[in-house]
Amino acid sequence: MSFKKETPLANAVFWASRKGNLALLQLLLNSGRVDADCKDRYGTTALMVASYSGHYDCVKELIMQGADINYQRETGSTALFLAAQQGHHDVCKLLFEFGASTDCQTKDGGTALTVASQYGHSTVVDVLLKNGASVHDQLSDGATSLFLAAQEGHVTVIRQLLSSGAKVNHSREDGTAPLWMAAQMGHSEVVKVLLLRGADRDADRQDGTTALFKAALKGHHSVVEELLKFSPSFGLLKNGYTVLHGAVMGGDSRTVQLLLGASADPTLPNMNNELPSDLTKNERILRLLRPSICNGPS
Repeated sequence: MSFKKETPLANAVFWASRKGNLALLQLLLNSGRVDADCKDRYGTTALMVASYSGHYDCVKELIMQGADINYQRETGSTALFLAAQQGHHDVCKLLFEFGASTDCQTKDGGTALTVASQYGHSTVVDVLLKNGASVHDQLSDGATSLFLAAQEGHVTVIRQLLSSGAKVNHSREDGTAPLWMAAQMGHSEVVKVLLLRGADRDADRQDGTTALFKAALKGHHSVVEELLKFSPSFGLLKNGYTVLHGAVMGGDSRTVQLLLGASADPTLPNMNNELPSDLTKNERILRLLRPSICNGPS
């Protein structure tokens, strides 16, 4: 956030708002020489600064002095958006008392709910949902609040959003679903919650990859385990690869061994034995795959 001001008095108002100096802020506003809605060249207001900084008393003073609660700066951010981004639930409640809107969007489609979900501010999410925020808000690329929370691993927020009607399988425009993103990031608890709420384990992106393939490729062993609990099968993907290909390319021998053990393919044997600890990653994977290679076509 920019704090560049246009006049010395405006500069002082912004400084007081940022530091939480209520006495100075009141003195400046009561002088009649500076407006409560003074802005910098980017449209940032003192109310936005105070909200971003979490100074409840300064926010209230600015509102009582006539500050525009729903004014949007150049990027589209409002005081509510900035308070939600920083997790200031008390400031959010105050802004709602004086008419803050949950409908204002940033240039990329962001709302107070999407940003609070992204940063995992569950208390703010609760306040926003109780004041009319829509769980179906989405960024310009189609990412919803649920998607952003899944990407960052915020389990509590995910439960809140799902309980409020968020669509568990709603994907971005590129076909990436919340489950796929959580699997890629290695958030096993998020993956578990999404699966329990009906996430499609085998949904694929435009590139043909699934959540299971991506977790295997990234070597997220615990995520692969959760995904296999819901379905032990894994066949050929649209891109011509299998999940086992992904695990091998990722180079994680534990994941390779897990998949070999879970496979219903008779050419892929069960490998429950422990391998020597001094082997390199590639040596371990080759040891694991050798029986299936030997059992293949001659």
